[in-house]
Amino acid sequence: MSQTYFISSDKRVLGMSPDNQPAAKVPQGVPVTFETLDCFSNTLQHEDQLFTSVGWECINPATGPVWVEGAEPGDMLRVDILDIAIADHGVIASAPGFGEMGDRVGEVTRIVPIRDGKACFEWKRGSETLPLQTPINPMIGVIGVAPESGSIPTGTPGVHGGNMDCKRITKGATLYLPVFAPGALFAVGDLHAIMGDGEVVVCGLEIAGSVTVSFTVIKGKTWPLPLLVQKDDFMTLASARALDDAATMATRNMHDFLVKELSFDETDAAMLLSVNGNLRICQVVDPLKTARMELPLALLDMCGVALP
Repeated sequence: MSQTYFISSDKRVLGMSPDNQPAAKVPQGVPVTFETLDCFSNTLQHEDQLFTSVGWECINPATGPVWVEGAEPGDMLRVDILDIAIADHGVIASAPGFGEMGDRVGEVTRIVPIRDGKACFEWKRGSETLPLQTPINPMIGVIGVAPESGSIPTGTPGVHGGNMDCKRITKGATLYLPVFAPGALFAVGDLHAIMGDGEVVVCGLEIAGSVTVSFTVIKGKTWPLPLLVQKDDFMTLASARALDDAATMATRNMHDFLVKELSFDETDAAMLLSVNGNLRICQVVDPLKTARMELPLALLDMCGVALP
């Protein structure tokens, strides 16, 4: 019987670093389950507890890291997201000065039940309360590996992954990340029951839960990363201090992939992106903003290319 790997949420970090001690060493190709806290470290359990009461030492914990056997600097790490399980309630909070709406919101915490696959919100509308049941879309906010040196806060995205807050990182998706440190030192956290593109109020419906993944180490590839495959699309993701720069990077990364991996003419590749690509926002509230460029996965089939 194969070994079961379970990483409890007491094994967690607030920074991605090659100096982090691994919680476990795991082989490729086997399921590994990470128990995760929400982005507030599960500290907001009642609506009278407010965002500003949460210390920064509790924000965006990531469970792990784990050492992936065979992963060496220069490799590519394929992460298959096998399952995402979430708790029976989540929390959304706002506070003045935070997020894109920081000048328009009060400090409010809402505890939101999850019932029958739906988030049961109650929105204030004049003197009334508007109940709204929204289908959930469980997704991962923080997912990444250690950088080559130093420590990157788990709340910050980058080429290593991190807090990309991309709503398409869901069950069934495959994420490709670069390996900078021996063992990759992969960590994950910050689940959302549902989140809109942008995450404009500084958080989505934050929720505790667990993530089950498996790893494959790929040698000899130098793709523009991170790269995500989900449902009918493949996507390049990029993060930068300015959203315009993140959008440009995501677009150029996809263009590089088309030219270098699929042998497209440079001009034709740019035209293809203009007519078939979808440039979208992931989040605008973290220290670096994140954008993604999406293309239909069918394009790879037409080119006779299968992703490893």
